[in-house]
Amino acid sequence: MNRRTFLLTAVPALMVFPATAQATTPIYEVPPLPYAYDALEPYIDAQTMRFHHDRHHAAYVNNLNKALANYPELQRKCLVELIQNLDQVPAAIRTSIRNNGGGHLNHTLFWQIMSPQGGGAPTGAIAKAIDAKFGSFAQFQNAFEQAGVTLFGSGWVWLVKDQNDLAIMTTPNQDSPLMAGKFPILGNDVWEHAYYLNYQNRRLDYLKAWWNVVNWEGVSLRWENA
Repeated sequence: MNRRTFLLTAVPALMVFPATAQATTPIYEVPPLPYAYDALEPYIDAQTMRFHHDRHHAAYVNNLNKALANYPELQRKCLVELIQNLDQVPAAIRTSIRNNGGGHLNHTLFWQIMSPQGGGAPTGAIAKAIDAKFGSFAQFQNAFEQAGVTLFGSGWVWLVKDQNDLAIMTTPNQDSPLMAGKFPILGNDVWEHAYYLNYQNRRLDYLKAWWNVVNWEGVSLRWENA
């Protein structure tokens, strides 16, 4: 296992390895939230968190398990490996693995990089890297927000490690940066289900409010070990 794969699988809650050593279902499980549903209020409301985690994320996991049910050889693989090598996944389930496997990975990371004690500005190595790449934290925030607000339709906006550099990128639907060989450091879900109850069509307001719950300690750890 390489270091990047380790980062995505080391935390038990990430659930990106099969749930059991045997080829049985359920293969993957929805990780519990690391905080209460209302812990991120007023920035993300409890009802949104319940729907987002218990229904949307759960649907991705259920559909992922269904797709893998008849492929025991794939059940034994780490999900990161499947996502990074979609061309090796049978054509009959490739789209489902892309959408639902990507959805599981993306949301698992999403829960982990938010915290009720989040917000503020990054420190340490990630802060220096952001300043070096974008000029300042404020300039990075603006570029990230603009990438998110101008993304047409549903998808994600990311801060990724691209070789030895930082970059902002967007992905449509539930595509993961891993599919493009990039390592996700930070990501925000801009599907409407992530914000519509609280922000309606005001995606930019959501993007700006979201900084108040970003777990910079966790983001910094991902950067330092990527």
